[in-house]
Amino acid sequence: MKYCSDCGNPIDLRIPAGDTLPRHVCPACGTIHYQNPKMVVGCIPEWEDKILLCRRAIEPRHGFWTLPAGFMENAETLVEAASRETLEEANARVKMGELYAIYSLPHINQVHILFRAQLLDLDFKPGIESLEVQLFSELEVPWDTLAFRVIREPLKRYFEERRQGQLGFHMGTIELARH
Repeated sequence: MKYCSDCGNPIDLRIPAGDTLPRHVCPACGTIHYQNPKMVVGCIPEWEDKILLCRRAIEPRHGFWTLPAGFMENAETLVEAASRETLEEANARVKMGELYAIYSLPHINQVHILFRAQLLDLDFKPGIESLEVQLFSELEVPWDTLAFRVIREPLKRYFEERRQGQLGFHMGTIELARH
């Protein structure tokens, strides 16, 4: 950030009085511009023993598979965001179920929130951000071409818990992979 969105003057990066972290502060009008993590909201759309995945038509990870999810918009609830993203990416209508997982990704300033959801019908097709959408059983999931760890880890847990008949809620952190 270089300029104040309120008055247009150049901003400084400093710790404001009464704060503990560096913030973008406008010395002209005094506005403090907070930058907070982005919320990524989606779901695990279920149909019988299968789940719906989308093959990405956009970067990052073009051509890789993922769950329908995306950035939450202002004035949306979590459920509205997850439903909208599922409709946008897979043209799929769902009944949102229980909250399944929340993952912090501090290295990219994101929080990922996943719900379980039931597909209302099989009338789905790729949206503008998807090359294709498909139902997969656990054995059919293209594990080697899943786009993100934040998708792979909850899906592995989901299938394991489903086999055990006990789906629960999970919260965790996914750190930057070290090479």
